[in-house]
Amino acid sequence: MELRQIRYFVRLAECLSFSEAARSLCITQSTLSQQIKQLENEFDTLLFERTSHSVALTEAGRELLPVARKAISAADDCRSRIDDLSDMKCGTLNIGVTYSFSPILTESIVTFMKMYPSIKLNVLYKPMSELMEALRRREVDFALAFRPLQPAEGVESHILFQSYLAAIVRPTHSLASHSRLSLHDLQPYDLALPARGLQARNAFDSVASYFTGMRVRIELNEVNILLRLIGQTDLVTILAEATIHNIAGVKAIPLDIPDNTMTGCVHLLTDSYRKRSMQEFLRILSDSVAVRERQNAWL
Repeated sequence: MELRQIRYFVRLAECLSFSEAARSLCITQSTLSQQIKQLENEFDTLLFERTSHSVALTEAGRELLPVARKAISAADDCRSRIDDLSDMKCGTLNIGVTYSFSPILTESIVTFMKMYPSIKLNVLYKPMSELMEALRRREVDFALAFRPLQPAEGVESHILFQSYLAAIVRPTHSLASHSRLSLHDLQPYDLALPARGLQARNAFDSVASYFTGMRVRIELNEVNILLRLIGQTDLVTILAEATIHNIAGVKAIPLDIPDNTMTGCVHLLTDSYRKRSMQEFLRILSDSVAVRERQNAWL
C-alpha cells in the first residue's frame, strides 16, 4: 500500500467518478483504475461498486475513508513539519555548555531567541566530562567548552576563539595593578579555586602541579558564586579570562606560565547530523562580540 494509492482512493470516494477523479489528479483513467485495483487486491476486498453508469463505495470503502483521510492528513503534517524545520519555524535545539563558558553564550542566546522565536532552546550546564557523555548519548546537539587536555574519542572540536588562564581579583585588590602574574606572585594570597574536574582547574593543575605552597582556602563547582565571592573579598581565583566577559566587579590578570592558552571550541560527534538550527546558532555565536573580540587573541 502506497500513500499515493490512498490519495487516489480518497479522491475517487469524493468524486464517485473515475473520469472526474483522474482529471483532478492529473492522471489517466486507466492509471487510476489500475491503482485502485491494486489497493483492493492488497486489502482482498472491493472498495467500490462499479457499473457502467455509476461508482459507489462498498461497506469496506466507507470504513476505510475516514482512516484514509487521517493518514493523508498525517502525511501532510509530516511534510509541513519538515518544511517548518527547514524554515526554522519549529524545532528544539539542545546545547551543552560548561559553567565557565556561560558568559560567552548569553549574547548569542538572546539574539537567537529574537530571530527564531519558534525554536525551543534547552541549555544544559555540566562539567566537560559530563557534557561529552551527554553528547555521545545525543542528549545535546553540540557542546560549548574549552578544549580538553586530552581529545575525546568520537568527538571533533572546532575552534571558536582563544582565551588565556588568568588570576581573577576584585579591582581594589593589591594585585589588580599588575599586567601579568607569576605563580610566585600568588603565593602570599588565599585562593578560591574552581573544583577539580572543571576545565580551568584542570589547566591550572597541569602547569602548577610542581609548585608547592599555594594557599587554597575554598573550592567551588559553581562559577557564578565563585565570582561573587571574589568580588567581595581579597581571595584570588584562577579562570579563563573569557569567563568574566561582561561581569562587573572583577578583573582578569594573565598568568605568566607556559602554554597559557584556553581555546574555546564547539564539540560535535564525528560525522553527526547538523541541524539547521544548530548551524544558525553557531553562526550567530561566531559573529557575537564575545567571540569576535577573542579571535586572534594576544597569545
